[in-house]
This record gives sequence, structure tokens and C-alpha cells, in this order.
Amino acid sequence: MDFTYYCEKKKQAYDTILKKPTDGIPISMIHIMQHSVIEQIAGVCLGEYKKDPVNVYLQAQKNMNVDTIDQFIPTNPLKMGDTGYEGGKSVNTGVEIVTVNGMEINTPEDVVSHMEQFIFPGLKKSIREFDEEKYIENIITNETKTQQLFGEDILKTGYAFCPFPIMRYGTYGYVPYFCAYALYPEIMEEDFKLQGELALFKNKAAAKAYRQYNLPPLYRADHDMTDSRGTLVDIKSMEKIWFPYLEKCYHPIIDAGVTVIWHCDGKIMPMVPYLLECGIKGFQGFQYEDGVDYAKLCKMKTKEGEGLYIHAGVSVTRTLPMGTPDDVKNELKFLVENGPKTGLTLGISSSMVPGVKWENIKTLIEGLNYYRTHGRKRLKFM
Repeated sequence: MDFTYYCEKKKQAYDTILKKPTDGIPISMIHIMQHSVIEQIAGVCLGEYKKDPVNVYLQAQKNMNVDTIDQFIPTNPLKMGDTGYEGGKSVNTGVEIVTVNGMEINTPEDVVSHMEQFIFPGLKKSIREFDEEKYIENIITNETKTQQLFGEDILKTGYAFCPFPIMRYGTYGYVPYFCAYALYPEIMEEDFKLQGELALFKNKAAAKAYRQYNLPPLYRADHDMTDSRGTLVDIKSMEKIWFPYLEKCYHPIIDAGVTVIWHCDGKIMPMVPYLLECGIKGFQGFQYEDGVDYAKLCKMKTKEGEGLYIHAGVSVTRTLPMGTPDDVKNELKFLVENGPKTGLTLGISSSMVPGVKWENIKTLIEGLNYYRTHGRKRLKFM
């Protein structure tokens, strides 16, 4: 499948990816978790979302005039109730005993032992047996399936197939993993090195897929590495044992002309210069209350001196759940006024959990569509 047709159909969104001037500002993925809100926007009866989550969720996206989606998660709200998450406990949300491959993880030494027995051999095996053609085939199969589901209304952009080294707190839990990170940096670096080697193979394949099939040249990298205080580990340690492997493994897709943007949770500002130096060309998902200087960030440049691609969003942690319709309007105006002149899309800062007032959601949708149509011609949405 050649994706050129869909790029042409969504010209304003595609030109925004290319950072060309556009009349309006496209809308990017609006992930809403409350079933009744999804159903109201989709125009279906209460209870229909659970019966047909994919089509109801997608219809809601289309009714909001969403232009691009990278991560399509129509079944995620099934784990949410009217008062929040109902998906059960996990490694980082209260499970009492962490067991991986039959090993109980209680100490940093347990983490090291598991990595040496299971993680490292598994990575080495995957590197030896990597099949580039099969990986390309899987990318195109999955992207084609989703784009065909979206039809001409929404442009599917890249997510989850261009990997990079991650921190394994999701496997071992925060305390065992970060204690191991502090005590055994050589083990952590070996993990990042091996992850990076495998990621390099996969990203070389992904670069070929982008070129051969004309995939929209935008990819979002997603792994939470900051909280409200800053990076989860000392950034100087990351400079030594993590950033070099991130930069190396992302070279192929960046060299292929793909704009790689970084998902931001928490206080991301200390990481930004390092990410830009690694070739990252934009950002998405800001928690402004954690010290993210949006206006300053939007004025920054890529490693090559170009403007950034910014997916700005109204805050799902402050403005939408705790603000008023006027607060929503003012934040949208602020995001547009201070965003880059090209390469700007609008949405929400992350997934919108249950409990947001309908008046705020309605104002959000109207405001996004106002700027989608008018762009910066008339900045204030009334």
C-alpha cells in the first residue's frame, strides 16, 4: 500500500508535518476515557461503547474532526469506570509481589540477576535472529490496517515500531529497578547498549518502510522518564549511559527524513537540550504545572537549526478537570499564540480521565475546530 493518497487527502495535516504554512491548525488525537462522553460525541445511545468499542470510539474521533492519530487505543477506556481506573493492580500500581519469569523481585540484586539470566540472552538472540523483511512487512500490515479503518477522514502517523532503549521500571517496579540503576550502572549500560543494538536493526527496517511506502514522515517516541521534579534518574548518568544509545539507534529514521517527536510527562525541560542533540525534532504532551515553559520550548530549534514540530494540548491535569470554559478558551489561545508558526497541531495534553465537565469538553471541541478552520487569522476563540 502506498500512503501518498491519504497524505494528499489530508493535505493540511500533511503540510503541517512537513512544517509548511497552512490556513488552519490540525487536530491530533483526543483520547477520552469516560464512556458516556465518548458515546455523546459519537452520537450513539448510552451503553453502545462497550458493545462496539472500536467503531464508537472512532466515530467520536471523526465527529470531533480529528485529523491525525498515531496511537489508536479504542479499547483502553474499557478499563475505566466513572470514577477512574478499574484495570487492577500492576507492578507500579500496588501489586504486592513482583514475579518475572518465576523470579521474585525484591532487591536490586534480583533485578541484576534477572537481567543477566533472561533479558540479556533474550536481546542477544533477537539481534542474531532479526528478520528485516518480516519487520517491514509487519509495520506495513499494521499501519495499512489502521489507515484503512480510519478511511480518508484521519491520517495515521507512526507509533510503537521505532524503538529505543527504555528503563525497565515497568517490569521490576520503581524501587528495585532504580536502586539497581544507582548501584549497578554497568549493568544498566549493558541493557541500554543491547536494546540500542536491536533498536538500530528495527529502525533501519522502519526507515526502509517509510521510504518504500511513503508513510507520513512523523513518529512519536513514548516512554515516561520524568516526573514533577525532573528526570527519574540523574541526568548526568543518562548523558553517559543512555543518550548515546538513543542517538545512535534513531539515526536511520531521522536520516530518512522522519520527524521524531518526544512524548512529555512531568518536568521535561532538563532533558530537552539532550533530546534535541540526539535528533529529536518536536514534542507532545506537556504538563505545564510542572515547570514546562511552553513559550520557550516552542522557540527552540532542532539540531539543524529548524523550527520544532509541536503537538500542543489543553491540560488534562489542571485546565479541563478543574477549570472553566473560559479557562479552556484562554489556554487554547495561549497555545496558538505561543506555538511555532508552522508545525503546530492541537489536542489535549494526554488522555482525558472521567469526571471532566461537559461544558469544558464542549468548549474544547468547539475551540479546536475554530482554530482548525481559522488558524491564526483571528486568534481569540469566543
